[in-house]
Amino acid sequence: MDKMLKRSLVLIGVSTWLAPALGHARECLGVSFPEQVQVAGTSLALNGLGLRQATLFKVNVYVAALYVPKPTADASVILAAATPYEMQLHFVRNVGAADIAKGWVEGFQRNGQGAQGSSDERVATLRGWMTDIKSGESMIFSFQPGTGLVVRVNGSVKGTIPGDDFGRTFLSIWLGVPPNPEIKVGLLGGRCE
Repeated sequence: MDKMLKRSLVLIGVSTWLAPALGHARECLGVSFPEQVQVAGTSLALNGLGLRQATLFKVNVYVAALYVPKPTADASVILAAATPYEMQLHFVRNVGAADIAKGWVEGFQRNGQGAQGSSDERVATLRGWMTDIKSGESMIFSFQPGTGLVVRVNGSVKGTIPGDDFGRTFLSIWLGVPPNPEIKVGLLGGRCE
């Protein structure tokens, strides 16, 4: 009995030690995201998963994952923090580049840039980097204060958009006035639905 107990304790200890290294994941709509990512040498934790739905018919477009240094359910805390973050969008349907670009303009307009959302040079740069996205493909946006927002589309780095103000407004697309309320709830730790 002592041998079995010792073996069990060793296995529990090893599995506890390995758990962070194995990168447990959370899932929404069959899309898995790791619990942690690294951005410019900073470890970020998964804050939540949200589902972007479009139209009255609630068509699923993408699953979003938000990574921050310290998870919280308070959007104002995340938006006010001068810390790195990463937003990952994993698409679950095909979306054309024009629709994605239009979504950026609308998101910036809803969240503080008004009519400038379509004329701001940085928004124009972001729009210009968009391509048609197929189901299963992704976009990753990594923000580092003082450096800017690094944009990756399907694993290809498109570039960096400068400005901490841009990084905050960009994040407010989901945590300020979101395209659908459910995505904000999920990204703040609620259910992804």
